[in-house]
Amino acid sequence: MDEYKLKTIEEGLTKIEFPEYEKVSSDAPVFYNPHMELNRDISILALQTYQKEQDREINICDLFGGSGIRGVRYKNEIDGVGHVSINDISELANEFEKHNVELNSLEDISIHNHDASIFLRQNRGEFDVIDIDPFGTPSPFLDSAGYCARRESLLCLTATDTSALCGTYKEPCIRKYNAKPYKSEYCHETGIRILAGFCALTLSKYAKCIEVLLSHSTEHYMRLYLKVKKGSKRSDESLKNIGYISHCNECLYRECNKGLATPIPDTCPECGEKLIQSGPLWLGEIQNKEFISKMIEESENKKLNSEKQLLKLLNSCMKEAESPATFYDVHSICRSLKISAPKLDLIFDEIRNNGFEAEKTHFTPTGIKTNAPINDVKNIFIRLNND
Repeated sequence: MDEYKLKTIEEGLTKIEFPEYEKVSSDAPVFYNPHMELNRDISILALQTYQKEQDREINICDLFGGSGIRGVRYKNEIDGVGHVSINDISELANEFEKHNVELNSLEDISIHNHDASIFLRQNRGEFDVIDIDPFGTPSPFLDSAGYCARRESLLCLTATDTSALCGTYKEPCIRKYNAKPYKSEYCHETGIRILAGFCALTLSKYAKCIEVLLSHSTEHYMRLYLKVKKGSKRSDESLKNIGYISHCNECLYRECNKGLATPIPDTCPECGEKLIQSGPLWLGEIQNKEFISKMIEESENKKLNSEKQLLKLLNSCMKEAESPATFYDVHSICRSLKISAPKLDLIFDEIRNNGFEAEKTHFTPTGIKTNAPINDVKNIFIRLNND
């Protein structure tokens, strides 16, 4: 450790040290990503909210410890935390994890040097929270997480392979998530739903099912917070949320069809063009309004450097919680109609005035989540453009 030039940073109430390096990458001697501070801040709120709902001490697994920042912050900044296990396959990372535990004068934290999947399988039922925050895809570790997860536990997942989940590279998504993506204007939401669907299908092998408490797509990553429940009947019922999204690239029509083996239309009912499918994916809710509301309240009790950005994101996720799957993008519709874009506020007002729901989405500032059919939306755009 003495051979490295150390950098000291503070997040929340926690101070850590790690080797200084020029570029954030998996090649760094010990991994610390400053761009993920928002991710960690949101996690603090999610885990504290979960702990208060459980009303007991919770044990936490930080599966990819790196510098130890996530696990150390969990123990240092969340009330009601029992034991925290920090795992990393790198022995150097383990040294810095131990160092940062001591730096913050913390107890009841253990440091482990194991392959991630083996560590989970060796500790079945030990954790109330499993946090999987790898460099890349969480896919290879979900089977072991499904095997290990307790009833009513919390599973937190980060995926940084957004180019696969969003459909830029189709084959890696099929290979890693057993789902076909499609690069539409709402591809980040599709990516979230593919990830959630893969989790649901993987956990169902162990008669477990998921409830999505919060999901968001931010910068280079996607993040899911899933409540894990047990029981074959529950799992069977949950899998009714698996299905497909069919999209028309010509007129922007889209429809959702639930069912893993459901008939999927191949022709657009509006314009007759070929429909493009993505899935299987999760068509259930991807935000839980009540849970997110409690997280926002909890932010008043925490010291968070990213508080302003965090609250903006959480409020946006809460508002879109009960909206239908997918959204319309203002620019995509205007390109389709060959018109200039009306003011966003006028669009929302007019959609609501016509008896439909309309909410903004955190996925993009120009997105409209609505239950209005595409032709109604287009007619509203045309009317506003002519006024």
